[in-house]
Amino acid sequence: MTEDSLLSPSWAGTEVSSLTGDQALLTALLEAEAAWGEVLAEAGFAQAADAQALRRIGSDPRAVPGLAPEELARAAVGGGNPVIPMLAAVRAELKASGAGDSALHRGATSQDILDTALVLMVHRAGAQILADGYAAAGGLAALAQEHRSTLCAARSLTKHALPTVFGLRAATWLDGVSAALKDLERALSRLPLQWGGAAGTQAALVDFAGAEEARGLTEQLAARLGLPATGRPWHVQRQPLLQAASAVAGLSSALGKAAGDVLMLQRPEVAELREPTAAGRGGSSAMPHKQNPVLSTLIRSAAISTPGQLSTLYSAAAMAQDERPDGGWHAEWAPLRELLRLTGGAADRARELFGGLVVEAEQMAHNLRLDGDLVLSERLMAALGPKMPGGKEQLKDLVTRSVQEGRSLRELVTESFAEAGAAEPERLPELFDPADYLGRAQEFIDSAVHDFKEQNDQRTR
Repeated sequence: MTEDSLLSPSWAGTEVSSLTGDQALLTALLEAEAAWGEVLAEAGFAQAADAQALRRIGSDPRAVPGLAPEELARAAVGGGNPVIPMLAAVRAELKASGAGDSALHRGATSQDILDTALVLMVHRAGAQILADGYAAAGGLAALAQEHRSTLCAARSLTKHALPTVFGLRAATWLDGVSAALKDLERALSRLPLQWGGAAGTQAALVDFAGAEEARGLTEQLAARLGLPATGRPWHVQRQPLLQAASAVAGLSSALGKAAGDVLMLQRPEVAELREPTAAGRGGSSAMPHKQNPVLSTLIRSAAISTPGQLSTLYSAAAMAQDERPDGGWHAEWAPLRELLRLTGGAADRARELFGGLVVEAEQMAHNLRLDGDLVLSERLMAALGPKMPGGKEQLKDLVTRSVQEGRSLRELVTESFAEAGAAEPERLPELFDPADYLGRAQEFIDSAVHDFKEQNDQRTR
């Protein structure tokens, strides 16, 4: 079940919206409780029947009175978090079913349960984000290879700078996205279980199980939930969560940069790219002739929004006072979920965008010719300037005349040699060929694609 929002088209209807919804979070909260109950029962600190009853409740929370997300949300005002009313509803259900509560919440605290549920949410949403992100990166790799010889204008400060190829532009986008994906994988692999008890000492757990057993039980819980084990609680030291959130935001930023370029290159006066089309997408309510670049717009919207969510998380971490935060912890929840949803939406849209992006090679070549030979002025000054009859200063004057008179620089150079009675340099045709001034573009494309494929192969092994 997805949770959609009329004001959040950047992530509405995506898989990540479902993985981060209230029902998914409640399921994760109950999963943390059930897994802990099972660990305690296996170690002889709770009744097996009680642990089984707890697992049954978690498997179908909608059937339990008081466990609807909207009811818990309202009741959470009483204790400041949803775990407290959830426990009350679970205890009531255990009692009604004839089971005991020996496996419920023993040695744990609300923050342990909610932090663990949030970590599960980050891991599960992160896995979906990675899947969509790698699919988007695969589309970029294909574009880089397919258009390794597609000439276009490189732009510097919005102006034509030098010749390049579209394949290198796509490879540059790929570099950013693949680096962000690697950072996200690393951060997720380090985001561990959080389990510290009432004040981060595990005192209650040690009191009934002993220090050595407490350590083992914590490790077993992490293994049961599929999370990295934690050496120490991080109730008020939020670096593990910040690292994961920063990596999520980094991917949004990388996708946003690419989408911003695509938006510019889709303008009618540029017309070098076109988004893939789909029924019902891109239309205007007032102008039927328009086909709006909706995918790029939504990706860019997400990239603009994510830094604000991340900023709140950093502020919350700084405000995590004492051994249990008084507001800082609470301030994390909503922006963490929105950050996951925004980046999840961006990755989902990017998968489609880069998998079907239409490249207008002829228009790219046309735009490259708009500045004529002047797009090669850097090369000409270095290679041709010293060979001009009047030296570099003469070539500078010819560049100025070319701009002012709208004449071909090549034509003016040829006239200058003829007027001076000098022979043209043998390499003159090559010097005016934009395809001959691409530097190491092909090498850079090969390198970016190779590194991405190697990274993707390691991930899927």
